[in-house]
Amino acid sequence: QVQLVESGGGSVQAGDSLRLSCAASGRTFSMDGLGWFRQAPGKEREFVAAISWSGGSTYYADSVKGRFTVSRDNAKITVYLQMNSLKLEDTAVYYCTASKYLGASPDYWGQGTQVTVSS
Repeated sequence: QVQLVESGGGSVQAGDSLRLSCAASGRTFSMDGLGWFRQAPGKEREFVAAISWSGGSTYYADSVKGRFTVSRDNAKITVYLQMNSLKLEDTAVYYCTASKYLGASPDYWGQGTQVTVSS
């Protein structure tokens, strides 16, 4: 089992920045893909960004490319999502995920953290 605990969500204004953190524990060695999904009210859950735990390769949704950056700290077993130039449409619950490899469907999900962007 892998446990994922997100933190760092909150309410900001459009154009502001926010950094989410995801602390992983448990059988983390079995997972190489760490990522973020989000779900806005009334919408389906969507992929945001992902990073390979071993090689550091990253992958982003077109909607956040150039504004969001996913990174990892191997020593802390933590994944981050730096969100800059936030837009109203970035408002959602953000979930941290763990997959066997980068690009695979998530095997584990965190509990989610709310990000609200207002004008």
